[in-house]
Amino acid sequence: MANITVLGVPLDLGAGRRGVDMGPSALRLAGLYSALQKLGHKVNDLGNVTTPVAEAVSGGEGLPYANVIKEACAETYARLRACSPGTLPVILGGDHSISMGSVAGVAAGEADTGVLWIDAHADVNTPATSLSGNIHGMPLAHLLGEGDRRFLDIWGGAAIEPQNVVFIGLRSVDEAERDFIHSKGLKAFTMKDID
Repeated sequence: MANITVLGVPLDLGAGRRGVDMGPSALRLAGLYSALQKLGHKVNDLGNVTTPVAEAVSGGEGLPYANVIKEACAETYARLRACSPGTLPVILGGDHSISMGSVAGVAAGEADTGVLWIDAHADVNTPATSLSGNIHGMPLAHLLGEGDRRFLDIWGGAAIEPQNVVFIGLRSVDEAERDFIHSKGLKAFTMKDID
């Protein structure tokens, strides 16, 4: 059985809609810890990364809440890097922007970390290509080394390699994202493929 480390990242500032910051609490309240123990796993819950609510911080200039999201991702990255080797991390979130800290934290030092991106959206926009400006539509581009230096500097460039990424379930991808997917040679299974 696994040694599981649980870390909550209750962040909803990367999306245009609020509420997913309640995810870590809801999953814990629903009995995640006891369910994992009943399966025979050892569970160590690290609590939550510190994240403010939108009403307590400024959205800032340019990318909305970029500095706050950067801080949450940097703390997530650092806390995952401090986990014991062989630990299976389970990260509870939060909008998609938290994956910049969680995936990079798990991938650091691991040459061939694979990512299955199971989503209708590719999340490979950059600040220059995003139609919404919402950071939750950009995390995979940043993990692949493209985008805002504030995030890339957390882990030092590309955290994962394009050949180790597979999309499953894409159905709503804008033109800039299609170009990014093709330029990086990313493997994608769309909803049409699944159907």
